[in-house]
Formats: sequence, structure tokens, C-alpha cells
Amino acid sequence: MSIKEYKIKQVIVVRTDLKMSKGKIASQVAHAAVTAFYRTLQIKKEIALRWIDEGQPKIILKVNNLEDLLKIEKEALGNGLVTALIKDAGYTELKPGTITALGIGPDYKESIDKVTGELDLL
Repeated sequence: MSIKEYKIKQVIVVRTDLKMSKGKIASQVAHAAVTAFYRTLQIKKEIALRWIDEGQPKIILKVNNLEDLLKIEKEALGNGLVTALIKDAGYTELKPGTITALGIGPDYKESIDKVTGELDLL
């Protein structure tokens, strides 16, 4: 069995300085994935649908703080990528409005890698 090569992916970038529980991280990643996909579907429908057909590949990466996350968002937007900055509602672990994660894409992996290629996996 060979591994299928994909051309489109989604990346979620998570802040590690917040010390979120595993469950909280999973929730924030889910929010970012769904929101970024929905925005991409509205703006770049063909890419969004192709991503679905390719199995919805997504990579979860980390940054150390809010400043680094916002820098990645700015660079992604500057490169024409669709983003979703996630702010927590504040019901459990964090204060309302705390920025936790950033969804990027889906889009062509080369385009996303230009922005996030140097980040480490979460």
C-alpha cells in the first residue's frame, strides 16, 4: 500500500504559553479547522472541495506566544491565504477573548509552507 500524495493541506497553529489542557487544545484546534475551512469554502471553493477529496490533511504546529501567532497570521494574509484567528469564549480554562489558535487554509501546501515551514509540530 502506498501513501497518497496530497497537494492541499490545512495548518493549525497553537499557542503553547497558555498551558491549555489536552482537551482544551483539541477544542481550539477543532474551532480553527472548521472556521478556516468554512471561510476557505466561501473564498476559494475549488481548493476547499479538493481538500475534502484529498482526505482533509491537516498539520498542527506550535508557537511560543501571542506575538509569534499574530506574526504568522499577518504573513499568511500577506501571502493570500485564508485564516481564522480563534478567541476563546472563556467558559472553562481561559479568560474570554484569549487568542488561542490560528487556522490557515486549506490551500496548496507550498503556499502554506512558505509561512509555516519553520514551525515545530505540537
